[in-house]
Amino acid sequence: MHLTERSLTWQLLVEPDGRPGAENMAVDQALLDESDRTGRAFLRLYRFSPPCLSLGRNEPARARYDRAVITRLGITVVRRPTGGRAVWHEHEVTYTVAAPLAALGGRGDAVRDSSVAIHRRLAAALRSLGVAATLAPRARAPGLGAGACFSAPVGGEVVVDGQKVIGSAQVRLGRAFLQHGSILLGGSQDLLTAVRLKPQAASGEATGHEPQATRGGTTLSAVLGRPVTFQEVADAIVEAFQRGVGAQHAAPLHFSATALHRPPPPFTALFSDSAWTWRR
Repeated sequence: MHLTERSLTWQLLVEPDGRPGAENMAVDQALLDESDRTGRAFLRLYRFSPPCLSLGRNEPARARYDRAVITRLGITVVRRPTGGRAVWHEHEVTYTVAAPLAALGGRGDAVRDSSVAIHRRLAAALRSLGVAATLAPRARAPGLGAGACFSAPVGGEVVVDGQKVIGSAQVRLGRAFLQHGSILLGGSQDLLTAVRLKPQAASGEATGHEPQATRGGTTLSAVLGRPVTFQEVADAIVEAFQRGVGAQHAAPLHFSATALHRPPPPFTALFSDSAWTWRR
């Protein structure tokens, strides 16, 4: 039977207590592998504990960030299985979708179509909270030398008044894809500026016009003028996915609740390895 939104049951995983960065990336990688192997689909909502700096899979981190400063500040760093640029994970809800390529209606460009479908649902969830969230117009994506993840929106990403409020990244494995991203509740991404190498020390990257880590980004608390909790955002996302709101011609998604085992998943060793984290 051809896989469609109507024929697929999703598993929902909500983890408000948080995990270390390496465990979080290991869980997401395990969900991607499971989706490719079995055709199952997952929506996961979680947070990082302790706060963590994540790097994109192919980001040239050794030329961009000061490891000595990071170590002195006691900052945990992890490299994601997905692409994109650096994110500081602290006051946020992190979401993951791991699913077959056609699960969200992807046709010609299944990965891009799925990304837009996810962002439409996320934007609808934020609108239900009173946030005037829309999708950024399609445009050429910035390269890996263009600054931090929240420095500028990419076409199809979720923005408020042109400012990015959700940063997402994707990877494909066989018949499945993984998309995860950070929904900023509060705080800032200023730490990325504090740990960047100075222009003269960043080999090959000094331009004289270093990007601002926070330019173009905003938070839900800043937009709404009040504290925003993990649980209210998680509830809004689950409802938006269940109802299919925000996505054109989308059927509601059917969830069966599940839970992850608390022991570290098998990929944790990889994502804990400094050779992987600082491989570039």
